[in-house]
Amino acid sequence: MTPVASTLLLTAPVAVALATATAYAVVGWQRATAWVGIASPTTILACAIALATSIPDHGPVIAYGGLARADALSAWILLVIGAVAILACAASPAYLAAETAAGHTDARAARRYGVLVHTFLAAMTAAVLVANLGVLWVAIEATTIVTAFLVGHRRTRASVEAAWKYVVICSAGIALALLGTVLIYYAARQAGIAEASALDWPVLVARAHELDPAVTRMGIALVILGFGAKAGLVPLHAWLPDAHSQAPAPVSALMSGVLLAVSFTAILRYKVIADAALGTGFARTLLAGVALLTLALAAALLLGQRDYKRMLAYSSMEHMSLIALGAAAGTRLAISAVLLHIAGHGLAKSVAFCSSGHILHLQHTTCIGRVRGLLARAPALGAAFGLAVLALLGLPPFSLFASELAIARAGFAAHLGWATAAALVLVLAAFAALAARTARMLLGSATGGPGTAAAPVRSGAAVWVPLAVGLLACAALGVSDAPLTRLLSTAAAITGGH
Repeated sequence: MTPVASTLLLTAPVAVALATATAYAVVGWQRATAWVGIASPTTILACAIALATSIPDHGPVIAYGGLARADALSAWILLVIGAVAILACAASPAYLAAETAAGHTDARAARRYGVLVHTFLAAMTAAVLVANLGVLWVAIEATTIVTAFLVGHRRTRASVEAAWKYVVICSAGIALALLGTVLIYYAARQAGIAEASALDWPVLVARAHELDPAVTRMGIALVILGFGAKAGLVPLHAWLPDAHSQAPAPVSALMSGVLLAVSFTAILRYKVIADAALGTGFARTLLAGVALLTLALAAALLLGQRDYKRMLAYSSMEHMSLIALGAAAGTRLAISAVLLHIAGHGLAKSVAFCSSGHILHLQHTTCIGRVRGLLARAPALGAAFGLAVLALLGLPPFSLFASELAIARAGFAAHLGWATAAALVLVLAAFAALAARTARMLLGSATGGPGTAAAPVRSGAAVWVPLAVGLLACAALGVSDAPLTRLLSTAAAITGGH
C-alpha cells in the first residue's frame, strides 16, 4: 500500500467524524441535515473494510512516522465501530424526532447531540488507530469527557446524577490507567528504550523481556483495573447501569456496543506486553478473577432487575466478563472467540438499546412490570427487541452462540476448567433472568400503560430498518465469518494467541 493510501485510510475515519461534528455545530440538527450523520460511520466502515482486505496479506498499515498504525486487531475493532455506529446514527433521527415531540429535546439540544456523537466516534476511532500507548490513554479519556455530556443529555435529575457518577468513577479508573502507563514508560526507559519509543506498542512488545518484572507487574495491574473501569468490569463498574439507562438510546448503543470493546482492546494490547515480560500466568489470573466477580455481580443484579434499560446494562457487564474470561485463556481459539463476541455483542446490543428507546417513547416507562403485550401493541418493535435479547442470550443462529461456545471450549482447553464451569453456571442464571423479564414484556394483551388498553402501533421504516439490518448482520456473522476468517486469525495471532 502506498504512503498516500495509508495516510488516507488512517486519517479519514477521524477527520470525517470531526468534520461531521463541525457541520452539526455550524448548521444544527435539521430535517435536511439529520441523515448527514450517516457519512461519518460509513467512512469508518469503508476504511475498515479496506484495511481488513489489505492487512492479512501486507501487514500493518503505518502513517505519520509510526504514530498512526493499524494492524489486524485495529481493523477488526474499526469494523465493529463502523457497523454499530451506522445502526446508532441511522436510529438517531427517529429517536430525536420522538424526543422533540415529547418535549424532551429542542433544536439546541439536538445540535449538541450531533456534535458530541461524532466527536465521540472520532475519539474511539483514534484510540484504535494509534500505536503510542500514551496517545491511546488520551483518546480513551476524551471519550469520557464527551460521553459525560451525552449521558446528561435530557438534563433531568437522574441523567445529571448518572453523568456525574460516570465522570467520577471513570476518572478514577482512567487515573489508575495513567499511573500504570507511567510505570510501563519508566520500565521501558530503565530497559534502555529511547524516550520517543518508550510507549510505542510494537517496540514494547519486541523488547518486553527487558522490562523490570516488579514495575511491569504493578503497571499491568493498574492498567487492567483502570481500563477495566471503562470496560464495565469490577470493581469500578458502578457507573455503567446508571449511564446506560439515562443516556439517549443510540448513545447507549454506542457505549455498550463499542466503547466497552475499545476500552477492553487497550487491555488486550497491554496483555501482550505482560505475557512477554511476566509469562502468561499473571494477566491470566487477574483477568479470570475480575471476569468471575463481574459475572457473579451481573447475574445477581439481573435476577432482581425491574428496569429494562438497566437490565440491558447489566447484560453488558455479563458479556464483558465473558470477553475477559476468553482473554484470560489466551489461546488463539480464545482470542478469536473474544473478537467474534465483541462484534456480535455490539450488533445485538445496539439493536436492543435502540429498541428500548422506542419502547420508552411508546410506553412512557422503563419499568418492566408496566410493559405488557409489546408484540401485540407494536409487532415490529417487539419482534426486534425480542430477537435482540435472544441474540444476547447466545441462541443460534446469532454469532454469540458460536463465540460463547468457543470461549467455553477454549477455557477448558487452557486449564481454566474451574473458572469456566463457574462462569457457565452464572451465565445460566443470567439467561433465566433475562429470558423471564423479556417474556413478561413481550407477551400478554396490548396495554398503553397501567390498566389502559391500546391499539396496535405501526413502526415506520426509519424505526425498524436499522433494527432489522443489525439483527441480520448478527445472524450472518453467526452463520459464517468466511470473509473475515483470515483477519480474525491474524488478529488472534498478534494479540498473543498461542
